[in-house]
Amino acid sequence: QVVLVESGGGLVQPGGSLSLSCVASGSILTIAYMAWYRQTPGKQRELVAAITSSGRTNYADSVKGRFAISRDNPENTVNLQMNNLKPEDSAVYYCNGVINSRDYWGRGTQVTVSS
Repeated sequence: QVVLVESGGGLVQPGGSLSLSCVASGSILTIAYMAWYRQTPGKQRELVAAITSSGRTNYADSVKGRFAISRDNPENTVNLQMNNLKPEDSAVYYCNGVINSRDYWGRGTQVTVSS
């Protein structure tokens, strides 16, 4: 069994920064892909950023230039550095990973951007 646990959410003022982390634990053989998604009430979950095992990244247009995703492969960790945060970035952020050829999700962490 594999578990993903997110940390680092919270309340921040517009223009501020937050860093999210997600640690994958359990019987891990391969991690092909890890990503961050976010969801607000009444809306579909949307991809924020993704990173492959080779380090290739992909970002939603709304966060390009402000967010950066990175991986620490030996530690099975994926991070999301979020800068210049806007109120519309407020959401529950979920970690996602394709691990051992299966899809796993974390429980989410709340990010609130408000003055």
